[in-house]
Amino acid sequence: MLKIFVISFVLFLLVMLAMSLGYIFRRKMLQGSCGGITALGIEKVCNCPEPCDAKKKRMAKEAERREQLEKRRIL
Repeated sequence: MLKIFVISFVLFLLVMLAMSLGYIFRRKMLQGSCGGITALGIEKVCNCPEPCDAKKKRMAKEAERREQLEKRRIL
């Protein structure tokens, strides 16, 4: 029983290592395979005409972060 646990644990560690190496070298976030709600033709979860102030701040911060990552990109 312990042998199966150790083998499973090592297997999970190897998978997590592979995913982290993929992120480090590609600089690409992990994504689901189905596409989420955009696959259904829905652009956003709520039906608000425009995002709230908190969402706008988060979007601006994410855009700035992406811009900084592109500036510092080695490859």
